[in-house]
Amino acid sequence: MPSPLGMPLARHLTLFVAAFVFAAVSASAQLAPVSNPSGIATASADESSSVAEPLVADGAAPGASGAAAQEDHGHGYHEHGGMFSHMAFEAGAGFNGPIGNDTPYITWGGNFTGGAGFHFSKRFSVLGEFQFIDDKLPGAFVAIGGGTTGDAHIISITGSPVFDLFPKSSNSVYLTGGYGYYHKSTNFNVEVCCDYYGYPETLTANSFTSNQQGANIGVGFTHRLGGVYGDSTTKLFAEARYLYVHTPPITQNNGLGTTELIPVTLGVRW
Repeated sequence: MPSPLGMPLARHLTLFVAAFVFAAVSASAQLAPVSNPSGIATASADESSSVAEPLVADGAAPGASGAAAQEDHGHGYHEHGGMFSHMAFEAGAGFNGPIGNDTPYITWGGNFTGGAGFHFSKRFSVLGEFQFIDDKLPGAFVAIGGGTTGDAHIISITGSPVFDLFPKSSNSVYLTGGYGYYHKSTNFNVEVCCDYYGYPETLTANSFTSNQQGANIGVGFTHRLGGVYGDSTTKLFAEARYLYVHTPPITQNNGLGTTELIPVTLGVRW
């Protein structure tokens, strides 16, 4: 004969199992579609679907989290923010050095670059660039020109495509180049005494200018500056280009028939 302690335990287990099975069957019955010729159950299901559908964001899977929906919204705003969101701008400065046959006629100096254009895609942009280059002249060349100091100024306006190799990465490499108008001014200066206040004054003894077409080609590196959704268009950039301008010679015998420089520029692009 079973013990008095065993009977209550067995009954409790039996009741627990029966309750579990009943709950499982009830849940399955509620989730399973009900076949009813009268159409009452079908109408109820359609009704709940029509209520639930507006709660799902367009293009988002049912049950998507709020953070994911917010992220999609941020990218969508960036992609469809109007024409201004596709505008491109840049500003930078740096240094440049001569190469090739120009080393006897021009030396190191600085540059400033500014530009504006259009992002046709995340990978491809076109900029209209303005650049000002200020380089010194070597002492031997200055003496030949009849001066004590000298400088060369180059002003250019070019069209420059930019091709981003890794547009989705925070750090990327891009290819660029440019073609357009170049104005070069070569100046030989002398110091005379004195100005109104008694200080030495610099005057231009000789100056030669030219206007011609030129081109450049180069490679650069960008670093994206964050953003709320990681999709900021503001980037730091560093680039080096090869610049070639077919400038006319100052005289027929000095061999100065080209200008070849390597401008290195650091700046911001957005």
